[in-house]
Amino acid sequence: MGNITIDNVFIEWLGYAGFMIKADDLVIHIDPYILPDPLPLEDMADIILITHEHEHHCHPDSIRKVRKSNATTLIPENLSLQFRGDARRVIEGDSLTGELTIKDVGVEVVPAYSKESPCHARGEGVGYVVDVGDLRIYHAGDTDLIPEMNGLYADVALLPIGGTFTMNEEQATEATMMLSPKVVIPMHYGADDSLADPKKFRELVNEKAPAVDVVIL
Repeated sequence: MGNITIDNVFIEWLGYAGFMIKADDLVIHIDPYILPDPLPLEDMADIILITHEHEHHCHPDSIRKVRKSNATTLIPENLSLQFRGDARRVIEGDSLTGELTIKDVGVEVVPAYSKESPCHARGEGVGYVVDVGDLRIYHAGDTDLIPEMNGLYADVALLPIGGTFTMNEEQATEATMMLSPKVVIPMHYGADDSLADPKKFRELVNEKAPAVDVVIL
């Protein structure tokens, strides 16, 4: 859909909540769902991060298509699907840094949930903060505006604006104000008849958090 390079880290939005992140020879995919066909070999994943079980985020055919044979996949602990190879079940609060760093990438597993809807109950999904090169990237997963965001730091925030069981444009703007990233990239729109408007989100952030650069991919 679109891409940007920040501090030598390549970030591409593949649609909906899917992103590919590249640094040097390392490739990370988050919630692969919409993929090019054919998928270039250089875009195959060394690390796959799955936020929750819903099909648009945990799509078995896309995961099989994108993963290298030696890829490491992180999945929420209560995911019902079974994965072959190096698949690690994680819960919010896990911090895969230091001795647990995956292929030189530090990963923190953070909360992602809906406060009112059982569709994204707490404990069923997660978000991720990944340290790639000198860049810290937060993928919020499917989440409402939640108080736990107040303790997070990221250079780049990937935030849902869809408004159906996730934040809408106004709530994502509040999240941006809490997080104070250098760059925020909206996601989780453009499918399922979502009426979310990334340009509206950009206008709100420009008004309320003008120091943050909104990049629409």
